[in-house]
Amino acid sequence: MTIDLRSDTVTKPTKDMLDAMMQAKVGDDVFREDPTVNALEQRVANMFGKSNALFFPSGTMANQTALKLHTNPGDQVICDKYAHIYNYESGGASFNSGISCKLIDGGRGMFNAEQVIDAINPDAYYYSQTSLVAIENTTNKGGGACWDFNEIKKIRAICNDNNLGLHLDGARIWNALVAKNETTEQYGGVFDTISVCLSKGLGCPIGSILVGGPEIMKHAIRIRKIFGGNMRQAGYLAAAGLYALDNHVERLAGDHKKAKEVGAVLSGLSIIKTVEPIETNIVIFELDRGVDENAFVQKLVDKDIHIISMGSNKLRMVTHLDYTDTMHDTLLSTLQAII
Repeated sequence: MTIDLRSDTVTKPTKDMLDAMMQAKVGDDVFREDPTVNALEQRVANMFGKSNALFFPSGTMANQTALKLHTNPGDQVICDKYAHIYNYESGGASFNSGISCKLIDGGRGMFNAEQVIDAINPDAYYYSQTSLVAIENTTNKGGGACWDFNEIKKIRAICNDNNLGLHLDGARIWNALVAKNETTEQYGGVFDTISVCLSKGLGCPIGSILVGGPEIMKHAIRIRKIFGGNMRQAGYLAAAGLYALDNHVERLAGDHKKAKEVGAVLSGLSIIKTVEPIETNIVIFELDRGVDENAFVQKLVDKDIHIISMGSNKLRMVTHLDYTDTMHDTLLSTLQAII
């Protein structure tokens, strides 16, 4: 039995999801004639109270499109030093849009309104023009941390006062919504654009959606085409998204519970220095300085348990749809036996 906790992206479609995919009605989405893609886009737009939505093959492409829609070459986007758009999108902000990132030294991938004010460049021609603030919820490098929505509203007010766009990288927004008992409408009312991922916690094989208002989204499909993201009979993929929205959102609470239980066991081990706070499905922990990280990981590999290193003796586990109760019991007992 392989236990893969490297990421929630390792999930495979369930049998029922595959059945839904195979029964999808499809058409040519480049001509905007795929009924299942259209249905998914309309549904997600409605969920967030937005007029427009566009289906993308990846969250990175959705984020990169949003950056390009909000900015001009030479502009600057404010984000946390842990932000996915800065760390894990291959320098796409500079390559695709010709923009730079103003990094905030936040906490676990989150920052406050005062820090945004300090990060806005002066209005002088020799400064890069600040045009966008980007938030990631939940935070990946921050260990699945959830933002305080009241702080987000304060940042929205600052964006309004300074004519800045506000984008949400919602790769794991479904986890945040379940953990904090918040709604899609709340987020849609605050952000100009939101990317939401279907292939992490919701278990789809591929796909993200970018939502926004008519003006900001006017050129989104053109940018997607430039990036090579237009697809033809994409309804087979969109059907997985529709199925996931019906069946895989509420179950995220179970992933969160398992993650907290893993964290509790890790906290009781003498070889663990710290376990970061666990709110959702990501567990980040640090080994004591004298513990060999490679040896620790190898002990798990020997039991066919796979996790991921984040460097500096920090390791990560991510619970997900394919992580069963039996796997969970095996992991906990294996951890408790590690010396």
